[in-house]
Amino acid sequence: MMSKKSPQLRFEGFTDDWEERKFGEVWKKSSERNLNLEYSPKQVLSVAQMKLNPSNRNEQDDYMKTYNVLHKGDIAFEGNKSKSFAFGRFVLDDLQDGIVSHVFYVYRPICKMDTDFMIVYINNESVMKYLLVKATTKTLMMTTLNTKDIVKPKLNLPSLEEQQKIGSFFKQLDATIALHQRKLDLLKEQKKGYFQKMFPKNGAKVPELRFAGFADDWEDRKLGELASFSKGNGYTKNDLVEFGDPIILYGRLYTKYETVIEKVDTFVNKKDKSIISGGSEVIVPASGESSEDISRASVVGKSGIILGGDLNIIKPVNYIDSIFLALTISNGSQQKEMSKRAQGKSVVHLHNSDLKQVNILYPKLGEQQKIGSFFKQLDNTIVLHQRKLDFLKEQKKGFLQKMFV
Repeated sequence: MMSKKSPQLRFEGFTDDWEERKFGEVWKKSSERNLNLEYSPKQVLSVAQMKLNPSNRNEQDDYMKTYNVLHKGDIAFEGNKSKSFAFGRFVLDDLQDGIVSHVFYVYRPICKMDTDFMIVYINNESVMKYLLVKATTKTLMMTTLNTKDIVKPKLNLPSLEEQQKIGSFFKQLDATIALHQRKLDLLKEQKKGYFQKMFPKNGAKVPELRFAGFADDWEDRKLGELASFSKGNGYTKNDLVEFGDPIILYGRLYTKYETVIEKVDTFVNKKDKSIISGGSEVIVPASGESSEDISRASVVGKSGIILGGDLNIIKPVNYIDSIFLALTISNGSQQKEMSKRAQGKSVVHLHNSDLKQVNILYPKLGEQQKIGSFFKQLDNTIVLHQRKLDFLKEQKKGFLQKMFV
């Protein structure tokens, strides 16, 4: 039977229980201050972000003597509460020697530990929560560390060799996650850049960047002249079931935005008088928490999908491409115009009557289709990268649960 002092998942060759030690046997509170002004204002560190955060104070300012010294490998307590850290958190200095404000308690390691392992360890809420719940006091926005209490709780640590294995594993995993995040961010920035160049800027009749073979000016008309309008009907989150008929609810458009909705993973039991998609409808939320939430549009890519309440449904005329229309509504000057027309305070609303007044610039159908196809392909690539990133983050969560005690 697996011991409570050994993790569920381990590297080959490690079988011993993790050693139980009190916090105060692993870290000792440091009282080292910058009394001799050995560290300059340029060496002030941000604990929250663990990066240099130079101060504008004079190098000889006596206030600099109140700063605590934080050596590389030390940890400092940061009391801000968040979703990830309900009781505050310790932050390990893996950057350089420096100084931090006297409000931060600094702890220095007593024994040799692997830095990469300790970064993961102290950021693992499921491990640290047990310690911090016993040694912190909550206020409205912050938690305060009780220095007499933090030394008592026990934690479990593996041998240095196993620490190094675990630390190296998570360092590599974090690097992979960071790489995929950078790729995703780059793709999103590229999309913004393409949109700015492939749609006319304010007052212009042609875009900066076009597909070969297109040179005519774009036309300018009210959306009300280019489409028919209707509303979704009668479903809320309370109607959702595990299996049933596919449905799109308005919240999906700002919690899981896609230019073209191809797959639906929410279901209801169909009611009478339901509004069913025929495919290629453009849908816009009719209400939301902010004007930005509802100033976006998606194309329903399939027929047979129920369109729930609080959805504005736009059916464009035959010379307006649905994907192009959703793109132009969700970006640039059209999006800004929609935001201005949204009404309300705590909840904002956007009606079909508002949408009809939005000015739309559009080229001939062939160019619309080229633009729509280009951005749909780019969106598909972004979605693939997002899924890969989400998968890696979920993998990391699983490893954190199984590789620690």
